[in-house]
Amino acid sequence: MTELMIISGLVLIICITSTKVLYKFGVPMLLIFIVLGMLFGSDGLVGIYFDNYELTSTLSSLGLVFIMFYGGFGTNWRMAKPVALPSVLMSSLGVIMTAGLTGLFCHLVIKTTLLEGILIGAIVASTDAASVFAVLRAQKLNLKGSLASLLEVESGSNDPIAYMMTLIVLTMMKSSGDLSISTVSPIIIKQIVFGLIVGFLLAKSTVYILKYSNFEVDGFYTIFVTAVAILSYSLSEFLGGNGYLSVYIAGIIIGNSKVPKKKSMFHFFDGVSWIMQIALFFILGLLSFPSRLPYVTSTAVSISLFMILIARPLATFIILSPFKFTAKEKIFISWVGLRGAASVVFAIFAVTYGVSIENDIFHIIFFIALFSVAIQGTLIPKVASVLDLVDNEDESLVLKTFTDYTGEINTDLLEVSITRDNQWVDKTIMDSNIPEDILIVMIKRDNKILVPKGSTVIRDGDTLVLSGNNIKHLI
Repeated sequence: MTELMIISGLVLIICITSTKVLYKFGVPMLLIFIVLGMLFGSDGLVGIYFDNYELTSTLSSLGLVFIMFYGGFGTNWRMAKPVALPSVLMSSLGVIMTAGLTGLFCHLVIKTTLLEGILIGAIVASTDAASVFAVLRAQKLNLKGSLASLLEVESGSNDPIAYMMTLIVLTMMKSSGDLSISTVSPIIIKQIVFGLIVGFLLAKSTVYILKYSNFEVDGFYTIFVTAVAILSYSLSEFLGGNGYLSVYIAGIIIGNSKVPKKKSMFHFFDGVSWIMQIALFFILGLLSFPSRLPYVTSTAVSISLFMILIARPLATFIILSPFKFTAKEKIFISWVGLRGAASVVFAIFAVTYGVSIENDIFHIIFFIALFSVAIQGTLIPKVASVLDLVDNEDESLVLKTFTDYTGEINTDLLEVSITRDNQWVDKTIMDSNIPEDILIVMIKRDNKILVPKGSTVIRDGDTLVLSGNNIKHLI
């Protein structure tokens, strides 16, 4: 146990310190962590033998729960709303079209069975949010128009659809392809309906409890939300719903609601999400056997090129044709279809599902993910520049729909006297719709100083001491 703890600590330190150098050159973190895992693996320099797919599947599912919850929790719905429709279409219909086209290619060209081909297509159909975010941040790539918003929402929300398709295809393979539309339809309906309902109800209940409860320990707020994230996934899966969809919906609702301690929650889930990503990517690299990659290289490269050059662009141009995106923007959106950790996790899920698979599907998907982040991820800034889609005049945050609470420290102070006709009077701080950029430092009431809480009611005659950037323009 002590040796395992030493190795874990050293791995985390090596992963973090290595990104200090490589991150500046736009190398996606997914690639860094996976390569380090490969170096520690049985075919690597360290030589740790690890081939436990069942354990990896369990750990990966837990990791994805926090990664997807954090993705929803940090999404600023106000900024995402204008591109919500095209983003949702890309993350749903786009995934289905990409999976279908890729599946046909595998069946006709790679000569897999039809179901196995569609399984491969479903597994690699979703784009990787972690890689997209990492490249945009590392290169400080401000994109013109609403490109960044669309890419962020699409990449953060398409894993549930890919997971659902993967599950359906595996179910069909287990039934020897005998499932009919009437049999598959209930599975799809349960996945979507229970996934949405469980995530929505748990999130709304959580927001209500956080608003009107006063936990004695500040850390309990974060622990409570952590429990809800885990419960939203597990309860949805127990009922036959899509756990990843449920946890993502819960994250969006909670993250876009006025709840106490949200800033500290965000930083907590940011840290947990990164730990999960490092562990997840490293274990996936550790699980792989690089000596087997040459045997799947031609297959994986041909699938990758088909997806990059045909499947993803075709789906993108068809889906976005009703919207006001230029040809250059559609080309760029097509290029930023990075495959990543979720695809490899779904491949492990397929390996452990108990169906007969002819090809080495894990290493094929593993190679596709490596190829995608290494080639597409590294060239994203160059492609954006060539297509003239870089906005050098926009000084706003690169991740336009992702709220990271890392803005400048609030320095301006302002006292506001509350009168009977003030819009905040007789409302709790949580319900008063005070802009999130404004912090109530203290409340002066009847010659007393009150420490404000979310449940504190603002009264006529109070004097609020507010803090924030350009605060006079916010109130």
